[in-house]
Amino acid sequence: MKILVVDDEDLLVKGIRFNLQNEGYEVITGSNGLEALQLCQSASPDLIVLDVMMPEMDGLTACSKIREFSDVPIILLTAKADDMDKLLGFENGADDYLTKPFNILEVKARMKAIMRRSTPKNAKEQDLDIIENGDVRLEKSGKRCYILGKEMNLTTTEFELMELLVSNPNKVYSREKLLTLVWGEDYPGDERTVDVHTRRLREKIETNPRIPIVYTFFTLYFFYCICCSVDRID
Repeated sequence: MKILVVDDEDLLVKGIRFNLQNEGYEVITGSNGLEALQLCQSASPDLIVLDVMMPEMDGLTACSKIREFSDVPIILLTAKADDMDKLLGFENGADDYLTKPFNILEVKARMKAIMRRSTPKNAKEQDLDIIENGDVRLEKSGKRCYILGKEMNLTTTEFELMELLVSNPNKVYSREKLLTLVWGEDYPGDERTVDVHTRRLREKIETNPRIPIVYTFFTLYFFYCICCSVDRID
């Protein structure tokens, strides 16, 4: 696995690189958002650890621009602990978010959780990886989503959420259940993560995101409960 680490704090970058290299990862580094954008295009990393506050181009802008051409998993790093800052990170396409200072063990744990979801299955399973439902076609091995023949640019997390819902068109999930099924039982984040990713997914795939019902696998009850902040649906 090739990891791109971008932060303007040189000591922090060195520390992360040292720990990840000891785990067997190939690590490339940068110090600002422009470098993050360029290295993502030229080096094709498997995952990006990206700081938010950086010179030349901030991490949020870089994250948003990367999302225009890549669905590579992105973990944002920031000194801001406010919930709105975290939500803004998800809005710009991040898969996860860590607040400084952090434990390197938590960085590794979140990286591994993301990679488990994004790593292709074996060849035999890939032969059966097509899911189709109405106008929607999902290719699990390449994590590609097509609606009416047009490819949607989804992040890894958005694809996993889409796959779950397409595969279970008549089932309603609580936030807690979605968090467990998509992010994993050991994910340390909170349930508001589900709201943000659901909203971003709807904005990408629906003709009019303000209208809850568009495709058959998204039920009115599901979106009503998400939008109205119902904590539990059985």
